[in-house]
Amino acid sequence: MNIQLLIVSLFAISSCSALANNKNFAVDNQSVTGKIVPLSSQDLCDVAAGTKAYLNKGQAYDSFANHAGISEAFGGDLARVKATLSFICKINQEDKTAKRPSRLHNIDFINQHFDQVRWRPDQAQSVKFSHKKPLLENMPADKLLLTKYYIKKATGSLTKSNKTPHALYQVPYDEESLTLEQADEKKVTITRYKYTKQQVLTGVLDKQHLAKPMIWLSRDDLEDTLMQGTVMIEGEDGKPLSFYNVHRNNGIGYDRNLKKEQQGRYWYFKQTDSVLGYGKDASYKIPIKPLVTVAGDLAHLGLGKLIMLSHNSEHRLVVLADTGGAFENNQYQLDYLGGYFYNWQDYIKTYRHFPDYVEARILLLKKGH
Repeated sequence: MNIQLLIVSLFAISSCSALANNKNFAVDNQSVTGKIVPLSSQDLCDVAAGTKAYLNKGQAYDSFANHAGISEAFGGDLARVKATLSFICKINQEDKTAKRPSRLHNIDFINQHFDQVRWRPDQAQSVKFSHKKPLLENMPADKLLLTKYYIKKATGSLTKSNKTPHALYQVPYDEESLTLEQADEKKVTITRYKYTKQQVLTGVLDKQHLAKPMIWLSRDDLEDTLMQGTVMIEGEDGKPLSFYNVHRNNGIGYDRNLKKEQQGRYWYFKQTDSVLGYGKDASYKIPIKPLVTVAGDLAHLGLGKLIMLSHNSEHRLVVLADTGGAFENNQYQLDYLGGYFYNWQDYIKTYRHFPDYVEARILLLKKGH
């Protein structure tokens, strides 16, 4: 999913006092019991390091995401958020050097070294979208909705065919040399803002030679790719041939009340070397890994939060390193990056019994550690 919001939300500049009034967050330093699911500490470090590097570019570079967010109300300024991310990599390296099991998989170690901010869902927000949506209607008062997204796998074609009639396009020719800011200054005239997804699917970009097609997909694969934000094209041996990641969109907002086929939003893509998460533009996005990455409301939460997701005394450590159109003003949900799959049915085979609701705790490195 990794879908960048194109306008800076007012939530990114909320004052500390306003954040402190948010009743859905509270310090909760009672020791947590149970066990940590032993996911890759190296992958967790990789995402943490990439996210910290993005934060280091500063708020002037990206005021939407590069701020302390909700944690500032609880003593978690941006320096402490970055120290938390650095600590993950420090412990991972120490444990690898000592050839011992990762201490990040030890719940007592987590209790000892991190303060916890318990996060409960904002049901005043979720009720606005809950009509005929059982997952929202049945959401507990003390657990977040945990949706899932994945890295789309597909077998594309370099040429258009009956089986692959729809392309992923690079940004249109009239802005390929422009920065995002320069392009937005010309939004009333450039191609990207002129067409809805439905209009693009009629072939208008090809007929008028407005943008370069990179890979051709089926309609189902296209819709999944637009929704997930990344596609891995694989060869006959099942190995990845190329990755494509969202670059810039047509400025139409994501509508949570519409099905994916009905959405007017359309994304233009860029070929990449790996899976990428958040970044205000394709020129610099955070490399992310499955199982240790979540997407959420960056404007309110702030990029780079280390979060512990808990269900039935099992806990997972993840980094908030991505977002999407569905997360604008959304403090009741996170989206878990689950892996590489062909489609939703393929995903469900693996995650059929994965929880829909989880307890969530933002972890901040204790001062002096």
